[in-house]
Amino acid sequence: GRAMRDSGFATPLVVLGFAALWLLPVVASVIGGDVFASEDRHRTWTTVLTRSRSRGEVFAGKVLASLAFTAIAIAVLALASLAAGLVLVGRQPLVDLSGALLPPARALAAVLWAWLSVLPPAFAFVALAVLVSVATRSGAAGVGLPVLAALTMQLCALVDGSDIYRRLVLTSGFSAWHGLLHQHPYYRPLLDAAAVSVVWFVGCVTAAYRLLQRRDIQG
Repeated sequence: GRAMRDSGFATPLVVLGFAALWLLPVVASVIGGDVFASEDRHRTWTTVLTRSRSRGEVFAGKVLASLAFTAIAIAVLALASLAAGLVLVGRQPLVDLSGALLPPARALAAVLWAWLSVLPPAFAFVALAVLVSVATRSGAAGVGLPVLAALTMQLCALVDGSDIYRRLVLTSGFSAWHGLLHQHPYYRPLLDAAAVSVVWFVGCVTAAYRLLQRRDIQG
C-alpha cells in the first residue's frame, strides 16, 4: 500500500489484497450459486432435459459456464487495476515485500502471476456454490452461503487458526501470492493452496453431480 504512489504495479496488488477478503468469493458464487437453482425457481428443468441432452451434459455445461464467467471477471478486474496503476502512476520499479526493487518487467510478471494464483481457490468456491445451489435449490443460499463460509474461514484463521487449519481452508489460497513478492520467492504456499483447491473442487462437484442425478425432476 505504501508503494501505490511510487509504482503503478502496486495498484493491482492492493486491489487483489482487498478483493481476496470478500469480492473474489462473491464473484465465484454469483453465477455458480444460481445456475442450477434458477431452473428450480422457474420450473424449467423438464424443458431443459428435453433438448436431447443428458443430465451430465447439462451439469457440465453449467459448471463450465460458471468457471468461465469467474475467470473472465477476475481477468477484467486484474487488467483494469493494472491499467489504472500504470496510467495514473507509471511504470516505476516496485518495492517488493522484502524491500528490494523489482524492475518493471519482473514487477509485471509478479503481478500477473499473483492474479493467476487466485484462480484455483476461486474455482473451488464456484464448485462449493454449485453444490449449495443443487442441494438447497435456492439462488440466495447458493450465493450467500459460500460467501459466508469464506468470511468464516478468514475470521477463524485470523483469530485462532492453527497452521494446519490455515493450510486446509480455501481462503488461504487468496493470499498465497505473497511468496512471489519476495527477493527470494517461495512457492510452497501456492502449491499447498492449489492442492487444497483441487480437493475441494473435485469433492464439491462430485457431490453436486450425484445429488442432481438422484433428483426426481418429473416429481
